[in-house]
Amino acid sequence: MNAEISTAWDKVQSMINGFIALLPNIVLGLIVFILFFFIAGRIKALVKRLTRNRRYAGNLGLVLGRLAKGVIILIGLFIALSIVIPSFKVSDLVQLLGISGVAIGFAFRDILQNFLAGILILLTEPFQIDDQIVFKGFEGTVENIETRATTIRTYDGRRIVIPNSELFTNSVTVNTAFDNRRLEYDVGIGYGDDIDLAKQLMLDAMLSVDEVLKDPAPDVLAMELAGSTVNIRVRWWVNPPRRADNLISRDKVITAIKKKLVANGIDLPFPTQQILFHDQTEETDGDRSRQREGWPSGKGEVPKPRSISSSLRLLAQKQDDGNSKVDSAKVNNEI
Repeated sequence: MNAEISTAWDKVQSMINGFIALLPNIVLGLIVFILFFFIAGRIKALVKRLTRNRRYAGNLGLVLGRLAKGVIILIGLFIALSIVIPSFKVSDLVQLLGISGVAIGFAFRDILQNFLAGILILLTEPFQIDDQIVFKGFEGTVENIETRATTIRTYDGRRIVIPNSELFTNSVTVNTAFDNRRLEYDVGIGYGDDIDLAKQLMLDAMLSVDEVLKDPAPDVLAMELAGSTVNIRVRWWVNPPRRADNLISRDKVITAIKKKLVANGIDLPFPTQQILFHDQTEETDGDRSRQREGWPSGKGEVPKPRSISSSLRLLAQKQDDGNSKVDSAKVNNEI
């Protein structure tokens, strides 16, 4: 019993002596780790301060600062472990992390893909926070660009979360990429109206709207001879190119054009259709070479109207012809 107690006490003393021997290394390793932790925090603040000068780059600075801080802390941890445990080899840990990283990569492939796409979006900046974009069936204002997804606020007050991998690999329309934006609208006038006069009136109406830019100047183009109208396209530029400003300018331009055209006698016709009826009272009915299909005769020959008696006679003749054909068919069948 005394031998067992003595052996246990020796082990405890050995552990205490080993801890005391490692204590300077532990203190030194802890100091080194704290030093690297402090340096990582300073570098994170420096990265954020450097990116703060760029417009809408605060999110990018935050992500890059976190990445820099994490890398520096990891390096400090490796150095501290090497000081505390001299037999510790960083290469073994790196190899282990590499094997684990492959497994983690397969397990979290979509998450890592979105993360890398988010980093590339933040670095290349195809769009920025507060830009108005169109992606597939979604349109709205960019609220936030994170490493996993981008959130946009639609114009009707909804939030859409889009994975960054889809934004990075598909086409995105940025409506606010430039200072100016051109809008257009088609106006239909009557075929009997003067096109040149109508175009000038439309141009004057657009120039009277304050939201329409004078440079670049608006223009008017005849685009189509449609079924019931001559379609003229009006085009104008606005600044800023945001959704609310576009709607305001469109409302004012269309209102001004309508008032201007109506005040100067320009027709804004409705879609019309012409329906022609067979005139079955004329003697030419049934004759495809002379039948008028309801059109006015003009200066040509006017077919005479068919009298009631002749119509009845023609009807009876057709019935007799039909009966004779039926009788002949019966005779042929009996034969």
